[in-house]
Amino acid sequence: MKRDEQIRLLKHLLHQLDTGTNLDAGVMLRAPSSVYSCPERASQERERFFLDYPQMIGMSGDLPENGSFLTREDWGVKILATRDQDGNFRAFLNACRHRGVSIEGEERGKRTRFMCPFHAWTYASDGKLVNVPKSGHFGDVDKDCRGLIELPAVEKYGVLLVHPKRDGTINPEVVLEGLGPDFESWGFPDYVYGGSDVYEVPLNWKLAIDTFGETYHFSALHRNTLYPVFHGNVQGFDHWERNHRMILCTREIDTLREHPESEWRLRGPGFPVYWLFPNVMFNVGAQLVSIVRVYPHPTEVGRSISQVSFYLDPAVAGSVEGRALPTEIARRFGDVIRDEDYVAAADSQRAADSGLQDAFIFGRNEPTLHHYHNTYNKMLGLPPLEPIEG
Repeated sequence: MKRDEQIRLLKHLLHQLDTGTNLDAGVMLRAPSSVYSCPERASQERERFFLDYPQMIGMSGDLPENGSFLTREDWGVKILATRDQDGNFRAFLNACRHRGVSIEGEERGKRTRFMCPFHAWTYASDGKLVNVPKSGHFGDVDKDCRGLIELPAVEKYGVLLVHPKRDGTINPEVVLEGLGPDFESWGFPDYVYGGSDVYEVPLNWKLAIDTFGETYHFSALHRNTLYPVFHGNVQGFDHWERNHRMILCTREIDTLREHPESEWRLRGPGFPVYWLFPNVMFNVGAQLVSIVRVYPHPTEVGRSISQVSFYLDPAVAGSVEGRALPTEIARRFGDVIRDEDYVAAADSQRAADSGLQDAFIFGRNEPTLHHYHNTYNKMLGLPPLEPIEG
């Protein structure tokens, strides 16, 4: 991120602290609780947001060298992603062309050949069919026409994007609108995969996303965990058509004025959080990037699955000592999400499911929640949320 932009964002946070103010959207909004419980709405979201839109499946660090592979099945499509022998990022349906059995069952690793466990048809990392056992018995198979089904795939700014449909298109400048320059400046392409966890929880996927949209709750919900580290109810916010950037305010900012502006750096006093439509949160610390990808449950509207992965700055990833602190921070971050944010959000889900509370309120100091839900509505061809008068 450019130096003048970092200074602008830090001064904005300092101004809020000095004046006791926060972001002000100018209006409160009424969010119908049915958006978290309606099966018809959930079906529309699944088709439009997840099956007909490019999906972020990981970072460049998930495929660190030629021959690396990664498998995903987060939205109901079996994906095998590879870095082929020429270093290209490729994505395929993880299914043998013979009978559709997955050719790779591990989540990640390194392999130059993928063998179907059913009949041992074998494929290269570029998707080509290279061996059909007992082909004289089976029949004449044109290997050039029976490679793995390839899906559109793009690697940009350290982000791996795949379209779930064969005829889908990916314009990375549109999908990553507004975020790319920051991602590149933080060095995302060089970050090293450090681990992951999965949380399946009884709450709609949008309720999970909502928990990342404001710091108004820090002094209450996170009073013993995040609040000693962050100033609550203080943040920056910039948005584009579908994506946005928040800057959270850590207590390191309290001593910022003791240093000349020439020494100011955003990461540390500020904590960037990026939302990539529709379901990805990038949490950018000084040495660590934690990424949360939230998916709807395949059959239950009020359940979701969160894939939480973290990636290390290459400057600290090369040694056990260097990895120790950011790895511990990542563990604590995951604990807070699971044990505090998602517990509270699951309680909200029960209120939504009851049908008795017809709406939730998004405050003037919660503009990111305004942006989440109005973006979702716009993509579904629905009107924006209603303002609350008085």
